[in-house]
Amino acid sequence: MESLWLVALAVFVVLAGLLGYGLVRRRRALSAPAAAPALQTPLATLERALAKTRERLGVRLDAAFGRADAGTDAALAELEEVLVSADVGVRVASELVAGLRARLGRGADASTIRTTLRAELEALLAGGGAPTPQACPWVVLVAGVNGVGKTTTIGRLAAMHRAAGRRVLLVAADTFRAAAADQLAVWAERTGSDLVRQAANADPSAVVFDALKSAIARRIDIVLVDTAGRLHTRTNLMEELRKIRRIIARELPDAPHETLLVVDATTGQNAIAQARVFTEALGVTGLVLTKLDGTARGGVAIAVRRELSAPIQWIGVGEGLDDLRPFDAQQFVAALLALDEPRGAADARSP
Repeated sequence: MESLWLVALAVFVVLAGLLGYGLVRRRRALSAPAAAPALQTPLATLERALAKTRERLGVRLDAAFGRADAGTDAALAELEEVLVSADVGVRVASELVAGLRARLGRGADASTIRTTLRAELEALLAGGGAPTPQACPWVVLVAGVNGVGKTTTIGRLAAMHRAAGRRVLLVAADTFRAAAADQLAVWAERTGSDLVRQAANADPSAVVFDALKSAIARRIDIVLVDTAGRLHTRTNLMEELRKIRRIIARELPDAPHETLLVVDATTGQNAIAQARVFTEALGVTGLVLTKLDGTARGGVAIAVRRELSAPIQWIGVGEGLDDLRPFDAQQFVAALLALDEPRGAADARSP
């Protein structure tokens, strides 16, 4: 009889364990974010974001290509002026046109010029794409001057990672502006991310140090570090950024795994000087180009990519949560130049 009771008790314990495990799995499934949808940037979305640039370029591009009847040189001279007007920059526009002239010779028609320009721009802008997180935690350091949209970018990245089922930790290393930490706290709540912050005016490096210790102990997947906005001309503030980077590398070899520089497209050529200094100081691995929908200077993407070694990884195409989109060179060029092709053709070519 006693053995029967022992068997019954063992069966009960097993069943209770299975039931408890099932309830935990169900609770996790209900609380976990949904699987991330495939991120694509339809051509129509980019067309809307680049509408102001397209309005500036459209008629002038048609006029430039139309001058091919008067000779390739005349068309290219006009094209160079058009590119400069879109904030591609004088030097970059000159280099692009020189390359076109070398490839085209003297007898190219409008269609050939347009096709060749497209190929040149796609080749120049290629190389983007955010890497897939490999380490745990995967640390992303985000920098840029004030007002470019760093914190909003971090919030949108957090939403993407959460949608992919990853645990995310946001780090409020902008301790000089109380509103920055408060804004990041809102994003943490909105996206279901964790947050590490300290009192106002705390040492940013100390905040990052504590955050990394917490991330390692809690096996966080993604750490997104928000840094204080600073002018690229302020040497002491740039040195503080370098210190944060050293702290991260000391605590986690090979980290930060990404160093993103957020650039405001509406600032045009001024963005390039900023980006160059940040890149030299931090070893920027990727660019985030924001506010493309608010400028007629969309050609600055070409200038920034040409002047810097870091690729454009993300672009801001609107105000919504989903309006931070992966950068695709083919789609961007098609939208920028208002190319005559069937809607969706660029999407079909995208990898």
